[in-house]
Amino acid sequence: MTEADTPVPQTAAELRQTILDRHDGLSKRLQHVARYVLDHPDDMALQPLSVIAARSGTQPSTIVRFAKSLGFTGAGPMQRLLRDSLLAKNASLGYGERVHQFTAAVDQSVSEHGVGSLIDEFTEGDILALQNTRLTIGQDGLADAVALIRKAQIVHVVGMRRAFPVAAYLAYAVPQAGKPTVLIDGVGGLTFQQFRAMSPRDLLIAISYNSYAPETVSAVEAAAAAGTKILAISDSLASPIARHATQTLVVRESEVRGFRSLAASLCVAQALVVGLAYEKERGVRRTKAVPAVQDAS
Repeated sequence: MTEADTPVPQTAAELRQTILDRHDGLSKRLQHVARYVLDHPDDMALQPLSVIAARSGTQPSTIVRFAKSLGFTGAGPMQRLLRDSLLAKNASLGYGERVHQFTAAVDQSVSEHGVGSLIDEFTEGDILALQNTRLTIGQDGLADAVALIRKAQIVHVVGMRRAFPVAAYLAYAVPQAGKPTVLIDGVGGLTFQQFRAMSPRDLLIAISYNSYAPETVSAVEAAAAAGTKILAISDSLASPIARHATQTLVVRESEVRGFRSLAASLCVAQALVVGLAYEKERGVRRTKAVPAVQDAS
């Protein structure tokens, strides 16, 4: 099928899937726009083209060219599709716009009230990120992720650099919920030996954010080659670890004055562990109840 024959996306979900399907075949500039559309759909829906270009660090003409590459006549129809989706969800103000407003308020607050106001900035930033995480993952997304962990024979966890605290927490807490877990940490130069321990019956939980740790990307590629299922926790559906993932939980952390938080990621990790423990306990109760029902009959 040629580019001209490709059906034009009719919904936001179709647009997202089309971008993911065609991402690797796009030029570097168009990939940059593709990522911005995936990561900031509210901006694309609500902001003028000049504002979008400034925020994404690209040119309006490049955004138009990207829209045309997907079959739209220009950027306007693509924006209308996203805007209709946003209105259908009854969203009042997109996450991206709220972050921009928050950033402006941060600069004013410190200049007026001094360094002590930083506690307000960091907590408010994390609140925004947590609210957005609840929307992007949703109850079904969390339930599906818990099911992946529950069905795995062994859970392997990898998260390097700033994602390491999240990986370390999962490596500690998942076994508490009764699931054998291995932390891929590369200690002693044993990274590739740890990669080879993954099997098709296992699950790899990979955590990484822009810029993505090469070690984590390598672990995901090794898992995909081994047929291991992959649960990715990342900041974009276009991230290198999301491309191979069975499921991706999109988490966009707050950033205050260049310092990025891990509050939302740790919240998701904790929800996964507690969900796994709950499902295990419920399974035990169900198993115990079966003989009683049979005896009664």
